[in-house]
Amino acid sequence: MKKLLIAGVLGFGLVGCTAPKYNYQAVSQNISKPPIGSVNEAYVGDKMLTQGVFTEREAYYIPEAKKKFLLTIPKGHYLKTGEDEKGSYYSAINNIPDGAIIPGGGIQSIVVTPQNDLCFIDIYFNKVCHFKNIGEKRKISVANDNSFQQTLIYSGKVGNKINIGYREFSSNLARPAFNNDVEYDLNESKTIGYKGALLEVIDANNQSIKYKVLRNFNKAE
Repeated sequence: MKKLLIAGVLGFGLVGCTAPKYNYQAVSQNISKPPIGSVNEAYVGDKMLTQGVFTEREAYYIPEAKKKFLLTIPKGHYLKTGEDEKGSYYSAINNIPDGAIIPGGGIQSIVVTPQNDLCFIDIYFNKVCHFKNIGEKRKISVANDNSFQQTLIYSGKVGNKINIGYREFSSNLARPAFNNDVEYDLNESKTIGYKGALLEVIDANNQSIKYKVLRNFNKAE
């Protein structure tokens, strides 16, 4: 009965049977950004510096949710799992920032063809194609499960003093014991530093800061 129900939901777009592919291998790398020597601008709450181990993943991004018949595909990123001659395969469940999850539990994967048709693969390996040209392929950086990241965050300016937040993240979760908020007096120096990172403040107000990166937390390999 459940199989018949899912087949009914998939509707007239059924084009055969396909198994998801899981032959994609992502690449992990150390990242320090922005680059040393670059001049940047950050607003209150923005990250000024980021350093850590990330995985560069291929993904399919859908900018807005789409619905056809009883099928809904939410907006967000879908991480690539594999590919073959039929197209690229992406996960239906994506537990990442701005990741998408297809509701209902009956869809196990999506496949995007070379013609940018988007097809669903259900738990019985039925393939149905109802959408076309609704998204684009992207590369995104995702924190590793056992990774460690450091960031500096701009927290605003009071008088001639600026406030910077330092955050450490493990597996994309903040570690409160290693968080700190620091105040710097620009009357004393336009150069500020924390845990090896060094910045030259060019201009700052209570909305944004313009700065030059002199040194990051450590050098990316």
